[in-house]
Amino acid sequence: MTDRATPLELAFLLTPEFAMLAFASAIEPYRAANITTGRQLYRWTILSDDGQPLDAGNGLSVTPDRKPDLMDKFDRVFVCGGVSTQNYKPESTVRWLQQQAQAGTAIGGISTGTWLLANAGLLQGRRCTIHWQSIDAFREAFPDIKADPSVYVVENNRHTCCGGTGALDLMAHLIAEDYGEQVVTDVCTWLFHDRIRISSDVQGIAQHTALARKSPKLAAAFRVMATHIEDRLSPGEISASIGVSQRQLERLFQRHLQCTPQQKYMDLRLQHARRLLLETSLPILDISIAAGFTSQSHFTKCYREKYRRTPRSERIGPSMHHPQGS
Repeated sequence: MTDRATPLELAFLLTPEFAMLAFASAIEPYRAANITTGRQLYRWTILSDDGQPLDAGNGLSVTPDRKPDLMDKFDRVFVCGGVSTQNYKPESTVRWLQQQAQAGTAIGGISTGTWLLANAGLLQGRRCTIHWQSIDAFREAFPDIKADPSVYVVENNRHTCCGGTGALDLMAHLIAEDYGEQVVTDVCTWLFHDRIRISSDVQGIAQHTALARKSPKLAAAFRVMATHIEDRLSPGEISASIGVSQRQLERLFQRHLQCTPQQKYMDLRLQHARRLLLETSLPILDISIAAGFTSQSHFTKCYREKYRRTPRSERIGPSMHHPQGS
C-alpha cells in the first residue's frame, strides 16, 4: 500500500479513434477514489501525440492537456487504444514511452493500446492482454509475446487490459494495491460496479457462461476447439478431452446448437481467419494454415460459402468490422 503525502501522478495517452468507454472506465475509478476518501490520492494528465484534440471512435472529441515531454515524471502511463492503434507508432511517442519505462514508470495498455507498447519493445518477455478481436492478429505479429485472453494482466510494471469495462477492473486492482481493499470497495460502490473481475477471468465470459448454462460439457468442448484452431483436432480427440463419447458429443451439439461439432469447429476457424484477414497483412496462404486448412483452395471455398465473398475480396473491400477496442 502507498503511504505518501503527494498524489500519484497518472498519464493517459490518447491515440486516434480511441475507445471512449475504455478511457472513461479507466479514469473514473481514480476520480471516485479522490471523492470517496476526501483526499487527492491521484492526479492525471491527458496527452496526445501533438497535444491537439482527438476524436474518439464514437466521434466525440477530447482536448488533451498537452503533448508528451521528455522531462515528464509519471508514476503510471496508460495508452488508450482504438480502431487504428495497430499501425499507430509515431517515433516521438515511441521514444517517450521508452524513456518513461527506463525511468521506472509503470506502463499500461488499454484495449488495443497494447499494440503501441509492443511496437515500442516494452512487452518482450512479458505476459499481456488485448481486446479479444485483436488477439489473434497480435499473436501473429508478436509470436514471442504471450498474449492471454484475460480481462487484464498485471506483470511487474506492465499493466494491460482488454478494454471496455475491463479497464475498470484493472484500475480497481491497482487502487487496491495502492490504498487497500476498503478504498477500492468504496470506489466500486460509488460506481455501482458490483463484481470486480480478477486477472484470471477470461474475455468472452458471457458467451462461455451461456454455453455453460446449457451444458458444462458443451462449454468445455467449445473451449477445446477455440484453443486448437491451427492444430485442429478430430471429433474423437475433442470428445476424449472432455470425457464423453463421440456420439454423446454430437448429441450435445445437436440438442443445444442445432449443428454438428464439425460445423461449429469450422465456424470458429473461419472467424479466426476473418480476423486475421482484416487485422493483419499476412499472406492468405499463411492465414489458411493458421486457420487449420491444408489447402488454400479448400480454405477459399469454405470461406466463400460462409461469407459470400473470397478471402481476397474480403481484404481489399470496405469493411465495418474492425474492432472498436471498446
